[in-house]
Amino acid sequence: MHLLAELAALIVAHVGGHGAQRKTVILDGMSVAVVTEPTEPAAAMAEPSLAVVGHGVKRTVLNGTPYDYRAGQYVVVSLDLPVTGQALEASMDEPFAVFSMTLKPVMIAPLLLETTSTARPPAFSGLAVSDATPELLDPIVRLLRLLDHPDDLRVLGPGLEREILWRLVTGEQGALVRQIGLADSSLTHIARTIRWIREHYDDALRVADLADLAGMSESSFHRHFRSATSMTPIQFQKQIRLQAARALLISSPGEVAEIGYRVGYESPSQFSREYRRTFGTPPGRDAVRLRETTGPGI
Repeated sequence: MHLLAELAALIVAHVGGHGAQRKTVILDGMSVAVVTEPTEPAAAMAEPSLAVVGHGVKRTVLNGTPYDYRAGQYVVVSLDLPVTGQALEASMDEPFAVFSMTLKPVMIAPLLLETTSTARPPAFSGLAVSDATPELLDPIVRLLRLLDHPDDLRVLGPGLEREILWRLVTGEQGALVRQIGLADSSLTHIARTIRWIREHYDDALRVADLADLAGMSESSFHRHFRSATSMTPIQFQKQIRLQAARALLISSPGEVAEIGYRVGYESPSQFSREYRRTFGTPPGRDAVRLRETTGPGI
């Protein structure tokens, strides 16, 4: 069987549960998922990860820019990024099927000693889409073949994970993946400031303080941050605030203005205006719709 067709078949065969969106964790940081119908856009925080599509099409939107990836392609995310995702092509007979893996710096760093490549990362180094080569698909398929043999998976799985990472490090997006494993890379310093923003999204943000945290001048920090995320720090914080507000509107319904204050907005009108601009509908109306339609994500 062709590698891509076998990848899709193995994913579908090993995703349990019920519903239009289903996900199964197969190893620490690795999962397979299927979606059996097109989905509405859903906001999420993407973490450093790899996703390889076996069948169907998904769209991820970052700061207004759409990235579509389909069967035979993969997407690499190098930072925690606020995105919106949706399955574009999926059905019961031909579901969207995807293999996902967290990209851990501790796993990537040792591989950097084995490669001599000095290629520079692209100008925008937060998210990239490429075609999956047979060399990348092969270890993923061999890993999924082990799912019916738990002992083999436990023993051989770590080696296959390392092989997958090696194919990434030496592949088309290798420069981007290598940045994840470099402790002193600019991407690592930007990631540190992103974690701070995520943990303090409701606080006032001072770019000078973030630049100090990253160990950069303000101008250098601003340039590297925008290159990595396609956003300014203020725009990034706004996306985090709005995603947090959306989650609060679903999980703990309350006055819209109160939730706006909780995520850091001082003006209810500004909160409603920016929420509508981002999600396409006013917060109160959006909350009602989401409570009626929200299901498990992947």
